This record gives sequence, C-alpha cells and structure tokens, in this order.
Amino acid sequence: METFWFVILIGTIIIYAILDGYDFGAGIIHLFFAKKEEDKTAIHKAIGPFWDANEVWLIAFGGLMFFAFPVLYASIFSGFYLPLMMILWMLIFRALGLEFRGVVHNKLWHAIWDKAFGIASLLLALFFGAALGNVVRGVNLGGVELAFSKYESHYFFTPLWNEYFSPLAVHEGILDWFTVLIGILAVITLTIHGANWIIFKTNSSLNDKLNKLVPKLTVVMGLLTIITIYLWVSYLEGSFENLANYPLLFIFPLITITGFNILLFVNKINKDWIGFLGSSLFIFGGLSTTACVMFPVFLPSSNSINPDLTIYNTGINEYGYAVGFKWWIIAIILVVLYFIIQHKVFKGKLDMADYGHH
Repeated sequence: METFWFVILIGTIIIYAILDGYDFGAGIIHLFFAKKEEDKTAIHKAIGPFWDANEVWLIAFGGLMFFAFPVLYASIFSGFYLPLMMILWMLIFRALGLEFRGVVHNKLWHAIWDKAFGIASLLLALFFGAALGNVVRGVNLGGVELAFSKYESHYFFTPLWNEYFSPLAVHEGILDWFTVLIGILAVITLTIHGANWIIFKTNSSLNDKLNKLVPKLTVVMGLLTIITIYLWVSYLEGSFENLANYPLLFIFPLITITGFNILLFVNKINKDWIGFLGSSLFIFGGLSTTACVMFPVFLPSSNSINPDLTIYNTGINEYGYAVGFKWWIIAIILVVLYFIIQHKVFKGKLDMADYGHH
C-alpha cells in the first residue's frame, strides 16, 4: 500500500505542476511580454476560469501527504517553514493581482496589480523549482553537528542560504547554486508551458511572438536539463540505480525527450494544442523520472547518522490506508467530474470570455 500511495502522491503533484504551471508561465509572459492592454486581457481570459481550480491539486497534495505519510508532512512543514510561508504569500499576491486588477479602472492601479501577478508567478516558479532541488539534494535530517543530532531523526532546519551558497557545505541552505539552477530551469520550463497555453486558448496578438519564442527557450531548457543531470550524477552517487535495475522505467525519460522534441519543432505543426501537449509531456516525464530515480526515498538525509525519509518509515498502518482509499475514490471521482465539466464549458478559444471585466 505504501507504493500505491507514493504513486498517488507523486501523481497529484505532477498534475498540479502541469495545471497550475501554465498559470505561472502565463504570469511570467504577462510580466515580460504583454505590453498592450489587449494582450494582458487575453492572458487573463486564458487562465481566468481555471487558476483557482488548479490550486485544488496543491491542497490535495498536502492533504494526501498528511494522511498517507504524516511523518514526512511534519518534517517538511517544519523544516521548510520559511519558504512555505513565502510561497503562500506569493499565491495570495498572484490571486490578488488577478482579481483586484479590474476593480478600479485606473492605469496606476492596473500597473500595481499587473506587477504583483507577474512577479508572484515568477517567484512561485523559482521557489517550486528550488524546492525540487532541495528534495533531490537532501537535507541534514536530525540537525547533525559534530556527529550528534540536535533534533529527532526526521526533523531538520534549513536556513534560506548558507555562507558558501553551496550544496556541498556542511549546513545546507534552501537556496544554493544547485537548487537555484533547478529553480531557473523551472522558470524557463513553465514560461514555455504558459506560452503554449496562451497560444492554445487565445488568438492574442502575442501568439506570433510566442511561437518564435518557444523553440528558442526550449534550447535553453534542454541545455539546463543536461547540466542539471550532469551535476546530479556527479555529486549524488548512485542516483540512477533504479533506472539501471528496472529498464521499463526508461519510458519516463523517453516521454520527456518526446515532449522536448515536440517543443523544438512545434512551429512545423500547424496545431495550437501541440505545443501545450509537448510541454505537458516534458513536465510529466521529467517529474516522473525524478520520482522513479528517488523511489522509495522522499527526502534524502545528507548525513550518515540519520536515515532517509522513505515510504516505509513515514507512513501509517494498513487499516488507515484501507479506509483512506475508500474516501479517496469518492474524492477523485468528484474532482475529475468537476474538471471535465469545467473544461467542457470553457473549451476552445477564450477571447470572447467575460473573465477580467468587473
């Protein structure tokens, strides 16, 4: 049952990354590329009916972690308390930027909330990417210092950065050159994803510019991905043993490569939805590969005294899993039905939608 709930938990965060990821990307496009009012309005319409529903998957991820792996939940929400609070504030400002902009018809008012929306989206992409970097790199579980643990084995404290800004320092920081690199990769990836969503859902005058931008950013994304994998293999020994032991798992890197190739040659295919499919496949394949490589570990320990947090030492008993499964079935059916109806109502281009005009 632990493996089943691992798959469900990872699946939930991947769905969130794909769905809310295009909202972050649209916000970044809004910040740097949307200069005309009609372009800003088009971006708001592209994500307006969906962004708050997409955040449901983040809430579901937290709820599933609390239910299925409570020790992991306690560890992460205490150790990453500061960055999680920063993420919460960025989510709030993104929502305020979307919803408050149209309340007052004034250029200065619009400019303030446009910046709030764009900067919050950019920082959310960066921080979620850095969070993934922390999970890959590991943390000092137990707060080991001079071979002694300051806390219980599953607790830790990580400052925002360390004095060396290095992942190899004795005391890791949340931000170092490795986690920031993954954060930048996340920003580029979600910018592409958001651009593809805008192209898919609108006839904005930005679309021609975005069509030219996507392949260029895809090259940058590919280079950053290669560098990240190289550093991962170089500094974290045995990282890819699962792929070597279970060749069937190579299907996930192949999905990633397929998505990358679609993005690289998207302009040769005259279908607006193809680009969004490509970026979705890249995100799905990349995060799935990461989960497969790390399994059964959730959070590695950077010291040799306290063990990694895994699906086996952070979960609950079989009875709890069995009861939770029944409620999860009901919840997932309701959520899927809601999303099907929502996307059916708002299918096609959204240029004529009313969202954003209060």
